[in-house]
Amino acid sequence: MEKNLKKVLVLGSGALKIGQAGEFDYSGSQALKALREEGVGSVLVNPNIATIQTSEGIADKVYFLPVTPYFVEEIIKKEQPDGILLAFGGQTALNCGTELYLNGTLQKYGVRVLGTSVEAIMYTEDRDLFVKKLDEIPMKTPKSHAVESMEDALKAAREIGYPVMVRSAYALGGLGSGICPDEEAFVKLAESSFTFSKQILVEESLKGWKEIEFEVIRDANDHCFTVASMENFDPLGIHTGESIVVAPTCSLTDDQVKMLQELSTKCIRHLGIVGECNIQYAFNAETNDYRVIEVNARLSRSSALASKATGYPLAFVAAKIALGYTLDQIGEMGTPNSAYEAPQLDYLICKIPRWDLTKFAGVSREIGSSMKSVGEIMSIGRSFEEIIQKGLRMIGQGMHGFVGNDSVEFEDLDHELAHPTDLRVFAIAQALEKGYTIDRIFELTKIDPWFLGKLKNIVDYKNKLSQYNKVEDIPADVLREAKVLGFSDFQIARFVLNPEGNMEKENLMVRARRKELGILPAVKRINTVASEHPELTNYLYMTYAVQGYDVNYYKNEKSVVVLGSGAYRIGSSVEFDWCSVNAIQTARKLGYKSIMINYNPETVSTDYDMCDRLYFDELSFERVIDVIDRQVVPPPQSAPQRDHIEQPRGVIVSVGGQIPNNLAMKLYRQSVPVLGTSPVSIDRAENRNKFSAMLDQLGIDQPAWQELTSLEDVKGFVEKVGYPVLVRPSYVLSGAAMNVCYDEEELENFLKMAAEVSKEYPVVVSQFLQNTKEIEFDAVAQNGEVVEYAISEHVEFAGVHSGDATLVFPAQKIYFATARRIKKISRQIAKELNISGPFNIQFLARNNEVKVIECNLRASRSFPFVSKVLKRNFIETATKIMLDAPYSRPDKSAFDIDWIGVKASQFSFSRLHNADPVLGVDMSSTGEVGCIGDDFSEALLNSMIATGFKIPRPEKGVMFSSGAMKSKVDLLDASRMLFAKGYKIYATAGTAAFLNAHGVSTEAVFWPDERADAENNVMTMIAEHKFDLIVNIPKNHSKRELTNGYKIRRGAIDHNIPLITNARLAGAFIEAFCEMKMEDIQIKSWQEYK
Repeated sequence: MEKNLKKVLVLGSGALKIGQAGEFDYSGSQALKALREEGVGSVLVNPNIATIQTSEGIADKVYFLPVTPYFVEEIIKKEQPDGILLAFGGQTALNCGTELYLNGTLQKYGVRVLGTSVEAIMYTEDRDLFVKKLDEIPMKTPKSHAVESMEDALKAAREIGYPVMVRSAYALGGLGSGICPDEEAFVKLAESSFTFSKQILVEESLKGWKEIEFEVIRDANDHCFTVASMENFDPLGIHTGESIVVAPTCSLTDDQVKMLQELSTKCIRHLGIVGECNIQYAFNAETNDYRVIEVNARLSRSSALASKATGYPLAFVAAKIALGYTLDQIGEMGTPNSAYEAPQLDYLICKIPRWDLTKFAGVSREIGSSMKSVGEIMSIGRSFEEIIQKGLRMIGQGMHGFVGNDSVEFEDLDHELAHPTDLRVFAIAQALEKGYTIDRIFELTKIDPWFLGKLKNIVDYKNKLSQYNKVEDIPADVLREAKVLGFSDFQIARFVLNPEGNMEKENLMVRARRKELGILPAVKRINTVASEHPELTNYLYMTYAVQGYDVNYYKNEKSVVVLGSGAYRIGSSVEFDWCSVNAIQTARKLGYKSIMINYNPETVSTDYDMCDRLYFDELSFERVIDVIDRQVVPPPQSAPQRDHIEQPRGVIVSVGGQIPNNLAMKLYRQSVPVLGTSPVSIDRAENRNKFSAMLDQLGIDQPAWQELTSLEDVKGFVEKVGYPVLVRPSYVLSGAAMNVCYDEEELENFLKMAAEVSKEYPVVVSQFLQNTKEIEFDAVAQNGEVVEYAISEHVEFAGVHSGDATLVFPAQKIYFATARRIKKISRQIAKELNISGPFNIQFLARNNEVKVIECNLRASRSFPFVSKVLKRNFIETATKIMLDAPYSRPDKSAFDIDWIGVKASQFSFSRLHNADPVLGVDMSSTGEVGCIGDDFSEALLNSMIATGFKIPRPEKGVMFSSGAMKSKVDLLDASRMLFAKGYKIYATAGTAAFLNAHGVSTEAVFWPDERADAENNVMTMIAEHKFDLIVNIPKNHSKRELTNGYKIRRGAIDHNIPLITNARLAGAFIEAFCEMKMEDIQIKSWQEYK
């Protein structure tokens, strides 16, 4: 290892957003683990407070500050590190580090870039340099021109010939890119791309070619090889983050793979990359022609996937190489644990993205070269049929596999197949069921016939199963084959019995038949590289393709099963992974064997070093019971089998968000011990009727509501309470299909949609309270007594989903009396439900009345935030309580802290063309940051800058269009401060008149639909970047207001201008940057607040 490295700075990736999600928490944690193993001091900059890498015991110092050149330079000044790692925080870290290198900052303070040199990074990031560099060893790249003006762009497009592909350089996940069939489309896209980067690329379109990816590793001794080969199920033209991916490659011949592998090592050596990188090819399998599309000289989304797919921890090995090790020194040479050669796989994996496009108004569901997915899953098995069926269940969008999904019907199949959306794979299922030939589907989709043939096997087998009408009629070989092809008990029950309702009984019938025939899943182990104790690492999956167990189970061991949170989605992401990991680690410290079930490849919880046994498998009722099977069935004489795999002390369902929570009752009915709060209580809190009746009985106030089964009842109720009303179905995560209706027309339209959400659970309509504070109460209880709690408040008034709101902890602006009532009510609820473990209650407060909105008997998304601000780990306490272990009780003064944390949401609207970036009761943020300050302004400014806001420059100015009178008044103080600070203020007609009348001189601008050609039409000014901040508060829901407001909001997003759509947040942000400059923010690490 390099000597004289005492302290290394690691740049994190900030808030999770589309194109840059949990995989960088995983790679950063791995890098920090490698530094710690070597005894090198580490400093981490990452404002994302919900990540595992920012927890205690991982980095020596953590700064919750924005990852921008200004802040990183200040931290370097203060910390004086010897080296810096840029490859572990996604594009954010790479761009920031490159800038610091180019402007001489790193050299000035003597900070070395470890691992791949910045020159090599520049070769891969700047397209022109990249192409020139690869021309030296002739390697083919797509014909492409880098241009910096519209005129050159058109010239280039005409020279290459349409269709052409447009991309912006230095952008993340294909931002601002697309395929243009003609000139008109080209001009429109090119204009938008220029706002994200000064250079855009115009290149030949290779739509329909195969896309193949390799992960390559190389050390300073030039030992270089490909670790994993991956093939996209979808052809080129769909971003790799949007595509289903399989590994190892399935449809290529060995010679083709070998040819691409040789090209890869040649390319990486020539670029001089040291460490890990990924290389993407377009490949034409008929002619063996190829193009190198890109090389990422950093850990990417696919490197997390490849690490989990192969058991070769790329980030960890890359960090060791960056510290000066060579591959022969990592892991033990000559054993399967050595990092010196690529692992051999006897299984397949499949990655499927998860989209949440229904959460955004107006967004197109078509998928293409720009990434829109918010999370992903990985399934492991022995055949393509098995992994695709398993994977489609894992995404968590109500699908039961490739077939057997009643709710999906397509009108125009040919169009669906040729224009891919997030549901295309189900269109293929329907086409196969309707008798389309494989050739015809290939013509329409360009998906390799190898895959289509396997999918056809699934449909054929479904038809075979449908010939039986009774579970007991299914022969053993037919049932086994169905399981080998990835059919779940649910699918088998559906095809054989055609039942109605929730099918729990029928599932158990299939299960009983299967066990009676001795058809049980095998547990297989994946070999892992560079692990500390390879013989103890249990990285496991289940399959029916083979039999037997690869793991030694010990009699009488104490174990605990923790259910993870599955695919990241809007409403459930890294914060639940933080909770899961803390629960596993606490159980381990208490001497239990910890068992994790999760299948998200981006996460730290699925890192095999984190627990004693990792089942990388489904979180379905069927699979969880497979893991904890306690029903003792006498084994058939022919095949001696173990009756059950794990016999745990119990299962923890309260740390993985909604998925495990929804399993609680089902597990309870099978007499599985659920640790912590009883599932009966969970049901009382989740079921609106039961919960509401309980509040009434306790005399606790709640907003008026009623449960509905007909439209007449709804109208009668609304006449009593008046509009607006909130309409929502039972059992939801992150407010799915929840809506505020302001008049009768909206109500009727929405109820049509809501009725389809869940037939078993009726719709609930409640009074919607405006201008009311929303307060969160996060706590841990033991046998109904509250042990630790945190009260935080939203900056925005109720009506913005709690996952999108800006959260302040400790709460600053509530009455002491309100805080006391909140504690009192929470204690009553905890006692009544006899809570043991984590829980969260949401309150509404106006003046001094307090009402309860809902109560979740699980960890909420704000747990990591309040735990870190308070410096008391709530999940650790909760886990100790659930396992009856002693824990330390906080004294009263622990809740009295001298600093403030602000959690702000990260939105990814720029990724979602046409989505309306307005906030409502449905959640739309993809991630969050949490920053700390000595006062509210400092903490707020920190977190707003960390989510991408910039402090406006006075000469550029601020533009208001503020809707209703109430919000005009709300913004008056803020506008006065701006005016006093010398900012230029612009506003639309009504707002301008109001501000001028109140002594704030304001320049009026035209609405989008007035005088479109005028100099001071707001859209023209947005396009010319005249503003540095736009505040647009939607007034009412009339058509003109929506379209005008929408144009302004969307214009702001498309031109990359900071936008705020909430008057209270806008006021707070403006007051904060008028009170203090960016230079006034202290550079203080989390460890220094005490």
